[in-house]
Amino acid sequence: MQEFDAIRPYGDDEVEEAVNRLSNDPDFLLMVGRFRSPFLARWFPGLLRKRVKRWLWKKFGAAKTIKDIQLAVSEHTTELVNNTTTRLTSSGLDRLDPSSAYLFVCNHRDIVFDPMVVNHLLHLNGFETTRIAIGDNLLKNPVFAEMMRLNKSFVVQRDIQSPREMRQVFLTLSGFINHSLDDGHSIWIAQREGRAKNGVDLTDPAIIKMFYMSRKKEGLGFAEAMNRMQIVPVSIAYEYDPCDEDKARELEIRQRTGTYKKAENEDSEQIVKGLTGFKGHVHVHFGLPIHNAPDNARELATLIDTEIHANYHLHASNLVAYNMKGFHPSSHDTPEKVSEEVVTAESWTPAELEAAEEELSRRINACEEAIRPYLVAMYANPVISSLSAQQAQENSSE
Repeated sequence: MQEFDAIRPYGDDEVEEAVNRLSNDPDFLLMVGRFRSPFLARWFPGLLRKRVKRWLWKKFGAAKTIKDIQLAVSEHTTELVNNTTTRLTSSGLDRLDPSSAYLFVCNHRDIVFDPMVVNHLLHLNGFETTRIAIGDNLLKNPVFAEMMRLNKSFVVQRDIQSPREMRQVFLTLSGFINHSLDDGHSIWIAQREGRAKNGVDLTDPAIIKMFYMSRKKEGLGFAEAMNRMQIVPVSIAYEYDPCDEDKARELEIRQRTGTYKKAENEDSEQIVKGLTGFKGHVHVHFGLPIHNAPDNARELATLIDTEIHANYHLHASNLVAYNMKGFHPSSHDTPEKVSEEVVTAESWTPAELEAAEEELSRRINACEEAIRPYLVAMYANPVISSLSAQQAQENSSE
């Protein structure tokens, strides 16, 4: 594993030192304290740090392995999920084997909650948790980097200018992912760099090509290598997005000016908002492993997209948005009403649809007028993607 030292997560032999460092880091103690007691964090930060340090040693001081850490954190994950969702449901895990390693390729809506909720569901259903791919832009804060490496996260380097350097970085990343799978460790990775802020989830073929790089050196054909990786498309569907207004604002600024510059602490603030904000019903669908991979990255990316889109759990909020007017011209055209062909995981009463319309209208009215069409579109676009995927599957089966 030495060749992967620059990107790999911590091993069991590094847990005690990492816990010790975090337990003595003032910034980390205050960050944890803000979750537990915002009042003390503001007015008595020194006292809060002492209390948090005692709590951390009581909770994690005896931890010797990564699994010890994750088991200690699991009850707090359950609490966080219960406090920020009306319910969490899943489908598809009964068709997977807990003893196998999978490459979970997931649509990406929230920076931390996406992989967290996938691992939470895997843990509850008797699977080992995954190693998590995370962009190095999120690891500029050394405290957050320490936390994530303790949580089985590995680093995906971004913003590389040199093609030669980029190739080496991707080759190392490909080698680590394939090495992990061969050793029985599942992987979580987003289907593209960055969140799909407009609600249109598309797999980047460059990520698929990266998967293949290390296997190509071994002489394996593309389709054979991809089938061996056991790629599982994963669809996450949030009823409400805690960061929807922030995403809509970014989209509007990009459209109007051609660029967008993040504020200094923007990622950190949206991590907290995504974790602690209200999400309503969250559903995660785990697809079947792809064992019939096509022979090129673009076609495989399309296959993954079709699986993700066709297995969306469409919420009432999506259907309400789909029927709303005022889309920005750059968003998809939609008919007057939702087609009866839309496959949903449940049906809604008129009262539930009315409640969704009231909540979505509240969110829209709280926004500046210029960004409202973008907010509506991000909730409506999954319906459009789902309809297209269902049509594609019907055509392919004819």
